Amino acid sequence: MPRTGTGPDFIEALARGLEVITAFRPNRPAMTLAEVAAATGLARPTARRILLTLEELGYVRAEERGYRLTPRVLDLGVAYIGSMGLWEVARPHLERLVARTGESCSIAQLDGSDIVYVARVAVPKIVSLAVQIGTRFPALATSLGKVQLAALSPQELEEVLAQPTRSGLAAREVPESAERDAELRDVRARGWALTDQQLALGIRSVAAPLRDGSGRVIAGINVNCHAAETTVEYLLEHHLPLLLQAAGDIGADFARVQDLPQVSVAPGAPAAEGPRPQPARR
Repeated sequence: MPRTGTGPDFIEALARGLEVITAFRPNRPAMTLAEVAAATGLARPTARRILLTLEELGYVRAEERGYRLTPRVLDLGVAYIGSMGLWEVARPHLERLVARTGESCSIAQLDGSDIVYVARVAVPKIVSLAVQIGTRFPALATSLGKVQLAALSPQELEEVLAQPTRSGLAAREVPESAERDAELRDVRARGWALTDQQLALGIRSVAAPLRDGSGRVIAGINVNCHAAETTVEYLLEHHLPLLLQAAGDIGADFARVQDLPQVSVAPGAPAAEGPRPQPARR
């Protein structure tokens, strides 16, 4: 996360605060002041002031051996998801897809060179990677990432992939640029992407793009399975048609939601009255 901006309106203090929040990771859920300062590169007095501010706001809590994030941090992500309305639109389709495939299904969006999971319906299976809302993976190693990278222009693609991953995970396979570009062309042409244990052993998935009313790719949706249980052939022959149908249905519903007129009512203002119903004639 850049600590200095490109213009006079950049607020460095806000950037530092967000940097402290994102310094907490699954492998370090609690940190001392010294660890926060080291992880962010901030001076200890600065890190201390930020932590005290976040504590007063309710985003972190002090413990005997350091600091830990509180559930209030989830409000930031929930506000984002709620502002899109994507989850409300996608949920019934995602649940139906899980019921028909018997596999976990997720929606993720591109953030830099990573994907971030924003919706998920899981089935209880043992896999090598734990996934939850907010989980990050390198985009190029995932089917969810490929369907979104394929929608970018060549310049946008290079700019996105030049950004370092913030997932803390290295992909098992990193293709050369020529191989990468050829695969993304294929993904763009056929409208779906497959990954077979590129991210981690045992994980196989197929994904399709989710589009808004203008046709712009806004996310990806996938079916994820265990390689020891599901062959590539079955994944493509059985699960892929169901996935493509779900992606199309979600995109159509999302487009309808976007087309609905938005009505704003000022706080305390009475709701507008429509025409009064007329009594039925006998």
